[in-house]
Amino acid sequence: MRQRRSTPNGFPLPPGKEAFRPKEWAVIERCRTPRQVQRFLRELPYNWERKKETLRTFRGVVRHWQAHCLEGALTAATILEQHGYPPLLLDFESQDKLDHVIFLFRRGGRYGTVARSRDAGLHGRKPVFRTIRQLVMSYVDPYVDGSGRITGYGVFDLRTLTNCNWRLSSRNVWAVEHALIKFPHKKLKTSERRYQAMLRQFRAFRKKYPHRPATFYSNRHQWL
Repeated sequence: MRQRRSTPNGFPLPPGKEAFRPKEWAVIERCRTPRQVQRFLRELPYNWERKKETLRTFRGVVRHWQAHCLEGALTAATILEQHGYPPLLLDFESQDKLDHVIFLFRRGGRYGTVARSRDAGLHGRKPVFRTIRQLVMSYVDPYVDGSGRITGYGVFDLRTLTNCNWRLSSRNVWAVEHALIKFPHKKLKTSERRYQAMLRQFRAFRKKYPHRPATFYSNRHQWL
């Protein structure tokens, strides 16, 4: 009998253990669940790209031991793919053109996320959401700062990037960013009144606490 070299939906099988370096595989073995991956990403220093812009894969993140949001999403996708989760990204479009990208998973028929962010409210979510739109709405309030506001969202399957080694390339994988910009997003219309109220609340909080993480949101019980 021939060995199957693709998943049931036709995508190539993910790389095996032999493709990973010992330090990389140690992370994969230690982080077997979305919650464990979220904890790993939270403990990594944030990549502020002080010298130059980067878009590192899981391999680059482990090597440099830091990650920004998209690098964190690629890291989560690579790790959790080894534990049976499809490598899906959820991309938010914002009115300030600063998108946020997170890893999307489903467990028990409910959606959740894993994410790395500079903002406490934009990390992962527990798998408690019946629909992707409901999940997206849990990010609407924490997304509001001086300029940010979610205007659209879309789910992207990394397995469609057949000519990009988004898992283990040692180089920047700008093809991922280009693909996320080009693929279609659903528009999200939210309350202007609610937005203005959250904007005032955020600005007042930041004025009072310039360096404290903003964690005053009512949906903290849903955070991963």
